[in-house]
Amino acid sequence: MRSNLFLNRLYKYFSSHTITLIYIPLIVYWITLFILTTIPADDIPKLFENQDKYEHFIAYCVLAMLLSLALYFQKRSILISSKAFLFALLFIFAYGAVDELHQLFVPGRYCDFYDWLADSSGGIIGIGIVFLFVRKISNNSSLV
Repeated sequence: MRSNLFLNRLYKYFSSHTITLIYIPLIVYWITLFILTTIPADDIPKLFENQDKYEHFIAYCVLAMLLSLALYFQKRSILISSKAFLFALLFIFAYGAVDELHQLFVPGRYCDFYDWLADSSGGIIGIGIVFLFVRKISNNSSLV
């Protein structure tokens, strides 16, 4: 019961502070992510095997969460809001592919199908987390 109250308050807070809590963090994060993908691979410290796959997974999980929230809480298009998770998924898949192609032009980087799979997997998990959050709220209140 207590967690439902917290989730309801969190939902209302997101809904009323969309610009500062969702849009601005999404823009800053996406720009940062793009800048990080332009750093030559030799300049990135490698701590363990397959580190880049974990980095891709986590980066796209966060991106997908922010993008899903932005699409869900936007008020310009009912279609986009109602299908926010599908649009977020398609966009994450496409952006992951474009990002991998972009890395062909970065010294020491390369386009890797497995990096795209890590991007996509992280995106799926991130979208799933937001989906479960929204579904939990909609099952317990009339907010959604």
